[in-house]
Amino acid sequence: MADHAALRKRLESTSFPDLEAMMQSYARAAADLAFSQFQRKLDFSAESIDGLDEILVMVGESPELDMDFEVRLWGSYLGEVLRRRYAGSWEMTVYPGGATAVPAVEVRGSRLFPLMKVYRRLTAGEEEDLHSFFAMVMERLGRPAQVN
Repeated sequence: MADHAALRKRLESTSFPDLEAMMQSYARAAADLAFSQFQRKLDFSAESIDGLDEILVMVGESPELDMDFEVRLWGSYLGEVLRRRYAGSWEMTVYPGGATAVPAVEVRGSRLFPLMKVYRRLTAGEEEDLHSFFAMVMERLGRPAQVN
């Protein structure tokens, strides 16, 4: 987890111009860390979600787990996969039943909370697997956006 500490320090000391830039930077850092530390290729495709889920299982087993950072790191990646696939946008919004605003991906009038999903995956385990979540999102949102 030493790589995590240096990465966290670098990301948290960076001043980002906006939420989207911050989430994209965290997502790229997650993809880099996935390859260097977990030997998983996260390429922002739908197929990479299973690899992300495998990483979360390993991260969740760490005795040095920094929940806030791990949720931000891996949740940003999940959100970027969704944002790119459906031409969505990042926004700060209050999670249903919550009191504070959190990053969400807005797609076609729907709000997705990828950081909350990663948090639940890390805390609730298998019943919150990302494969099922992603399949449900794809079913509800339908075809990906056309990218020119």
